[in-house]
Amino acid sequence: MFAAASAATGAAGLPSFSFGAEGDAVAATGYGTDPVLAKIYTPGEVWPLILTEPQRRTVTALCDVILPADDLGPAASAVGVPEFLDEWVSAPYPDQVADRPVILQGLEWLEKESMKRFNKSFADLDETQQHTICDDICDPDKATPEFKAAARFFLKFRGLAAGGYYCTQEGWKAIGFVGNLTSATFDGPPPAVLKLLEVEQTVV
Repeated sequence: MFAAASAATGAAGLPSFSFGAEGDAVAATGYGTDPVLAKIYTPGEVWPLILTEPQRRTVTALCDVILPADDLGPAASAVGVPEFLDEWVSAPYPDQVADRPVILQGLEWLEKESMKRFNKSFADLDETQQHTICDDICDPDKATPEFKAAARFFLKFRGLAAGGYYCTQEGWKAIGFVGNLTSATFDGPPPAVLKLLEVEQTVV
């Protein structure tokens, strides 16, 4: 109870308190409150968004290189993935704060590399030029030493972009996920799945 009270005061921006037994202090500090999940917020209303306009253009272009429009679904930029990434790197939570320098430094590298190779911003490159750069950093295991740090950035960025994309309705459709739908009957896993897993259906 006392620890909860301490955490609450920290989250509200008040001085934290320490309570403990037999000299063992328990201290709590906070970084703000969670959003109200039932409310629709406008961008920047929950916390300030930190990406600059040039950075947003780079993020959008890279998102669409990784997840372009195809016969399975729209491009990442069409379903709000760049906005998701802006929210992610701007959020005050520990995981997001840890990802922030990786993403920001990676975007800076990407712009410098684009100017170095083609004298243009990454967002202004054609598809072939963008792929030329991304091919050098898309696999951390195969990246040469000069591209190792950039490859780690690309790995993190790709994971976040994919996570944002496949949480959308369009992303669900792309992988054939139908969501939680009611079913009058359940016939068990398809035979092809059982065969692949080398198991038998035992419950009827």
